[in-house]
Amino acid sequence: MEIDKTTLTDLAILTNEGEFSLFHHINLCRTVGGRDRLYDNFKHSLKSIEEIEGVQQTLQLILNKMEYWPSQISNGSIMMIEKFYQTSIETIPSNLSSFTAYSYKVFNRADFSFVEFSVGHCFDFIKGMQQLINFFLTKEAPVPLQKLLQDANQIIRKKQFDIIENNHQASNLTTAQQLQLGHFLKYEFKRDMQELLSLYAQLDAWYGMAMAVKEFGLHFPKLVESERPFLMAKGLYHLQLQHPIGYDVTLDEQSNFLFLTGANMAGKSTLIKAVGTAVFLAHLGMGVPANSMQLSLFDGLLSNINVMDNLLKGESYFYNEVLRIKSTVLKISDGRKWLILIDELFKGTNVEDAMKCSTTVIKGLLKINNSLFILSTHLYEIGDELKQYPTIRFNYFETIVKEDQLFFNYQLKEGISSDRLGYLILKNEGVVDLLEKL
Repeated sequence: MEIDKTTLTDLAILTNEGEFSLFHHINLCRTVGGRDRLYDNFKHSLKSIEEIEGVQQTLQLILNKMEYWPSQISNGSIMMIEKFYQTSIETIPSNLSSFTAYSYKVFNRADFSFVEFSVGHCFDFIKGMQQLINFFLTKEAPVPLQKLLQDANQIIRKKQFDIIENNHQASNLTTAQQLQLGHFLKYEFKRDMQELLSLYAQLDAWYGMAMAVKEFGLHFPKLVESERPFLMAKGLYHLQLQHPIGYDVTLDEQSNFLFLTGANMAGKSTLIKAVGTAVFLAHLGMGVPANSMQLSLFDGLLSNINVMDNLLKGESYFYNEVLRIKSTVLKISDGRKWLILIDELFKGTNVEDAMKCSTTVIKGLLKINNSLFILSTHLYEIGDELKQYPTIRFNYFETIVKEDQLFFNYQLKEGISSDRLGYLILKNEGVVDLLEKL
């Protein structure tokens, strides 16, 4: 699924403020390598239902066999293995006997301690990979996991590692055996070890994804082959909210455009971002924050949420809004399946101009029947003119006012909201009183 940097930022999937990003929220990998591979997966979502289902099945298998996941492979072990190959030491003898091993230990005490410590971490890593292969490489294993573990098995199937398989821990080995294993690892297995670490990074990325599914109670969506894009979600919510309220959202060929209204803070932006992030996660093979979800495979996801002006180029906010819409129209005119998310069109101009521009854009977008659209706006007045188009669905978030106090129930209702509550919010926050006292 194609997704640009603007959309990744708009939806807070990957942002400069990493701790607030979706990636940071679900990164439960155990190693830095796994985190980096997960980040790479976020930047390159899957492009076929077969690939997505393969990852879904992989995560499910990891969850079902958690007790067999090797606990001895840690980030510290990975770092120590990398240091082992980067550090210069006195050459480990190739023909080791009890005497040569003892001599190396005595005359190269510091190097021997480093080798002994490093071999222990390499031992644990190889042992862990052997464990993964033994318990997860089966004929029934999902294709992505099976292929990766077959590659790992080809690398790790060395007679020198029989000693690892036959011993519980490195401390069980004699000094000569430790040095012999260290010699092989250091001088003959470096390239293979690097490949093995790369394979494990992807395993750890999948592990982190599986842990996120468990930690946040996510559900795997069902992707369906379809000529037209569609999305049907029950109890959909935004993953990063502490106390979310679920929405039921349906977009399909008959109703491919959701016209969303409601007051500030009522929940419009949250709904838009909830849909966007759920569709994104679905295309990674992840579970989604919804009770259930079915959707088609999308070719692309684009948003128009946080447009900025550009002072250096002398470009106004409104001009950049226009450029973003222009770029969007050019992209989605290619006949592919797109999900388009627009939050408050044309905020950078006056109301009358914004209404005219918004109506023109919406009528144009309605001609594109191979994409789905969600558009939020305060310009409820343009809704009446758009009711003649059968593929538009009108929903709003209700705001209840009692004794000048606002209450948001975050429930999605049919129709158009005409709430104008900006002044009331200004008053409730004491700004009106402050100004009157000047």
